[in-house]
Amino acid sequence: MNEQMSTLPDRDEPEAAPKRKLMKRTAIIDGIGVLFILGLAAVWFAADALLLLFACVLFSVLLYKLSQLVARHTGIKRPIALAIVVLLLFAVIGLGGWAMAPQIAEQSNKLAEAVPQSIGKLQEFVQQHPILQRLASELPAPEEAVKQMSSMMPNAGLFFTGIFGAIGNVVIIMVVGIYFAASPHLYTSGFVKLVPQPKRPRARQVLQKMGGNLSSWLLGTSVSMLIVGVVTSVGLSLLGVPLALILGIIAGLLDFVPYVGPIMAGVPAVLIAFSISPDMALYVVLLFAGIQVVQGYILQPMIESRAVDLPPALIIAMQLVFGTLFGFAGVALATPLTAALKVIVQMLYVEDMLGDKIEEDDKS
Repeated sequence: MNEQMSTLPDRDEPEAAPKRKLMKRTAIIDGIGVLFILGLAAVWFAADALLLLFACVLFSVLLYKLSQLVARHTGIKRPIALAIVVLLLFAVIGLGGWAMAPQIAEQSNKLAEAVPQSIGKLQEFVQQHPILQRLASELPAPEEAVKQMSSMMPNAGLFFTGIFGAIGNVVIIMVVGIYFAASPHLYTSGFVKLVPQPKRPRARQVLQKMGGNLSSWLLGTSVSMLIVGVVTSVGLSLLGVPLALILGIIAGLLDFVPYVGPIMAGVPAVLIAFSISPDMALYVVLLFAGIQVVQGYILQPMIESRAVDLPPALIIAMQLVFGTLFGFAGVALATPLTAALKVIVQMLYVEDMLGDKIEEDDKS
């Protein structure tokens, strides 16, 4: 009797199979959801470290691109070209810092004193005109302006904070960036091994495309920053605006941040010029406007022709998002982060998942 019962087919098995499949699928979906939430939590709590790591990658991409150009035009091996690039970079920074450090330090101290004084004079001027009195109420007090200027660098952070923290960030970016640039294939291969084997060739293509776009964008942006800094310093000097050197350095550095950076750089220059005369402030506004016209219609198109094109509205929107989440560091790195994300979306989502082919000259 038992043998006959054991030979009978299990009627519950056909009904249990779909239930087991549904439970398995539910468990997989729940597991992916939990991993996604944990990943978001990890990104949130380690945001500063991740931004610092991305800055290291950007610096390494720039070094790699420069070493490639030197190797291509001289015929030497790329590691030797990288050593030459690094030595030249340190030589330029060291000699330039040694030659201009006293003047920069002196002008920085004077700038911290001149800006609040200029705000006070601007408030006095505005209060003499009833129509502009409401604007005067929106301006910060001179003491508050000093606090905001002194707190700008500590809150800009990437990982460490404060002035010594900013120096530490720069050292980490340079050291880690050199290691990345020295053997990029070692790190990219390690990252690709985390991807399933059938997808590894596509992952390499995505990384190569991303690196090529970022390197071209960084090289063009570096040239643009140098031009903007020099032209701003020379232009302010010709206009007779005090502290032209430090204002030009600020303008060149902040040119790394599209749209927002030039406005931030122009504010202290206009305030200092206004302390001399309203006409001088108007000339400074025209100078910055002219520089941005040249930068926007000549330099920026040249950069975008060799790198990924990003619509202005998209850049500003991402600056708002990353700035809200990560502070000034998020604003500064919003453009290269958006450029990298655009490559990922185009290649992995639009091309692979949707099946749409994106042409190289497609700038939509």
